[in-house]
Amino acid sequence: MIAEIQVAPSPPGTPEDPHAHVEAAIAVIQASGLRYEVGALGTTLEGDADEVWATLRAAHEAMIAAGATGGISHIKVASVNRTMDSLTGKFR
Repeated sequence: MIAEIQVAPSPPGTPEDPHAHVEAAIAVIQASGLRYEVGALGTTLEGDADEVWATLRAAHEAMIAAGATGGISHIKVASVNRTMDSLTGKFR
């Protein structure tokens, strides 16, 4: 399964670290063991469907736990038997 998540916390961070709440979500994805790529407008991850869904939820919850007073996560899910490389390799 391939998915992309863009967390949009409010506020996005703290005065000392303007992207702290976004970075908390990315840290969860990094620690998941899943393959992932951080992009300018979201993070793409791939792996077993149950692990991907759990990681998406954990990333959303991490931005709130980091101190955001609210937030929205925009999620795209592709239930295809493909990889990130097979979908983007032609353009790299």
